[in-house]
Amino acid sequence: MFEAVESPYLVPFDGRFKVTDATTAPPEGAPGKKELKKALKDKIDELHDLQKCLYAFDRHALLLVFQAMDAAGKDGTIRAVMSGVNPAGCQVFSFKQPSPEELDHDFLWRTARRLPERGRIGIFNRSYYEETLVVRVHPEYLDGQRLPDDVDREQIWQHRFDSIRDHELHLARNGTVVVKFWLNVSREEQKQRFLSRLDEPEKNWKFSAGDVRERGFWPKYMEAYEQALAATSRSWAPWYAIPADDKPYMRLKVAEIVVDTMKSLNLRYPSVDPKEKERFDEMRELLNSEAD
Repeated sequence: MFEAVESPYLVPFDGRFKVTDATTAPPEGAPGKKELKKALKDKIDELHDLQKCLYAFDRHALLLVFQAMDAAGKDGTIRAVMSGVNPAGCQVFSFKQPSPEELDHDFLWRTARRLPERGRIGIFNRSYYEETLVVRVHPEYLDGQRLPDDVDREQIWQHRFDSIRDHELHLARNGTVVVKFWLNVSREEQKQRFLSRLDEPEKNWKFSAGDVRERGFWPKYMEAYEQALAATSRSWAPWYAIPADDKPYMRLKVAEIVVDTMKSLNLRYPSVDPKEKERFDEMRELLNSEAD
């Protein structure tokens, strides 16, 4: 079964993760923007080749989960890192407010329907973790979820963590590699990005007054992230807390982890049946004998 690849941003598996220990900025001495972009291009080229082999090998699926506060750069990171991947081998799903149909099912149902097939990369832009993040910050949302009367709302978050761990372990045992990224942006950097959305006309469409209101709940969100990551980072479904204040650095770190994860899977192209291979010379001769 898959084991997490090493990284300085790997969230430990012992439940002791603290948000205050996670940096939002690159380390001192990190490469400059030009070097970061070149290194990202090299990783994108590697990912291109690995994705082709993943598709041909057809034994694993790769699920990448992205969670973050607003303006942390999820969309741009997904777009940049996956820019070299064949669209036929990659599926991206964004999960927003649940629909009435989705609320008629358990909280894992809507994402379970979108899991990637073997041979493909699936990307969740937000995910089932929203049910332990935004819903935890706004517990009044539980009122619309049609939960049974005997649900213990004091224990519901721990119960959801239990369900998530079981779900991800089941996926891992059946060949789906789950890798989760928390893009960790600082409150000050988020403020500056919101201001740029107001000040730059081409970014106006990104602005939402609701996003600014949610900033008032920042401490509660940090507490929710801390508990969710601590409870659910495991060797078979690791969390990585990626510094998100510098976008080029963030994108490179995500790309490195994705590439290293895929390399760890021992991917290989399928072998051709020896009897079929014996006919290669015959087929080559037949093709070469065709009239132009």
